[in-house]
Amino acid sequence: ENFLQKTSVPFSTSSYDAFISPNTLNLSSFTKLMKKLEEIHPEASRDKIVDALLEVRKNNKGILSGLSINSIVERTAAIL
Repeated sequence: ENFLQKTSVPFSTSSYDAFISPNTLNLSSFTKLMKKLEEIHPEASRDKIVDALLEVRKNNKGILSGLSINSIVERTAAIL
């Protein structure tokens, strides 16, 4: 399957499934990322965190790969 086609497929911002693909984050990384963000921002709903992650991805040319988890956490926290 062509990975470029996967990245151009529209997805729902209310679903964290959008992040679980070979060209973004694996499940383990996503779980760690969500756990850290939920600890830093206990007032934020899971959907708000995912929306902020989507914005970080959008601001980073549509990808999260190549960014460290700490960098993603910092950028997402700034949005939240």
